[in-house]
Amino acid sequence: MTELVPVGWPPVPIRTERLVLRESAARDRAAFVELFASPEVGAYTGGPRPRAELERAAPEVPGRRPGLFVVDLDGAMIGTIELNRRDAEHRSLVRRDAGEAELGYLFLPEAWGRGYAAEACAAALDWFTGVRPGEPVVLCTQTANDRSMRLAATLGFTEVQRFEEWGAEQWCGVRYPATPSG
Repeated sequence: MTELVPVGWPPVPIRTERLVLRESAARDRAAFVELFASPEVGAYTGGPRPRAELERAAPEVPGRRPGLFVVDLDGAMIGTIELNRRDAEHRSLVRRDAGEAELGYLFLPEAWGRGYAAEACAAALDWFTGVRPGEPVVLCTQTANDRSMRLAATLGFTEVQRFEEWGAEQWCGVRYPATPSG
């Protein structure tokens, strides 16, 4: 994906009831390695990466780029959320004039099943709507990833298409920002 450089990046940390969405820091390096080395996390994302390779290659401050939030619970990273512009080789799903923003997220397995992903993604989407009013967001996931499919529905994404890629059926949905009534 190409970067989606939002207005005013990095934003002031976004606080929810239980979480903080913030820019990455050096203290997050071990959690980044754990995230990308985890077999559970890698199950629907092309597989885990070798831990030794990650330890060698990860920069001192991994993930510090526009569009990437660290999801922090009580001072510790539990996952990441990205809002990026889709690559040119991906056909636009909803906007013929421009590629759309795409939501991506990864959480450590110990954070699964507690509603953190829904809480953090909703906050990131609200923030995005504030800096890019009216812009739709897409989300793509494997249909076999039940948790991600449920999260997409919870966040208000509706199906645009399904297709085969990486040896599995993929689901893509779109979420249009709420329009003020009046």
